[in-house]
Amino acid sequence: MRVFAQSLNMGGATIQGPSGFGFSSIGDIVTKAMPTIVAFAGFGMLLMIIAAGFTLLTSAGDAKKMEQGKQQLTMAIVGFLLVVGSVLIVKALGIILGIQEVKQIF
Repeated sequence: MRVFAQSLNMGGATIQGPSGFGFSSIGDIVTKAMPTIVAFAGFGMLLMIIAAGFTLLTSAGDAKKMEQGKQQLTMAIVGFLLVVGSVLIVKALGIILGIQEVKQIF
């Protein structure tokens, strides 16, 4: 039984994977991972919004706690926008510059 049946040569670097791995390039791996990464970012944002809401609800008028909750909410939204924005920027640059590999990933 061969453990490493597939081999991928990318400009001098060889990547080997187990047989039945199913990916022929790094672009395939990134293509499969992108929806999962964005989904985890969305789930993380949801958890951060819930935590920020809990902080705001339990602040009981304390100005420091209110400010902390507002910062948590802001950072959750900014973080998610960074993830989504970076995906969109890479996709747009790939289309504008005509980079075939980027077009394959997205």
